[in-house]
Amino acid sequence: MDGIDKRNRLEENPFSYKKSKDNTVFIEFHGKRVKILKGKEVEKFLKRIELAGNDKEVQLILAKITGNFKRGNERKK
Repeated sequence: MDGIDKRNRLEENPFSYKKSKDNTVFIEFHGKRVKILKGKEVEKFLKRIELAGNDKEVQLILAKITGNFKRGNERKK
């Protein structure tokens, strides 16, 4: 995983997720909702999260799922 997060942005844990009762997952970036997963996407996502070894891997999974969070110009708030 070396070289993926060169500026150590994922160390700050900018991403979070919440699972609702109706099996929907909400992914947030610094508290703002940026992605909603439903159906089969939720199952696939939760399996990947379970296999993650540490918080940084979870953050990387969340960053990749959101898609457009890879250029380094994201604002914190």
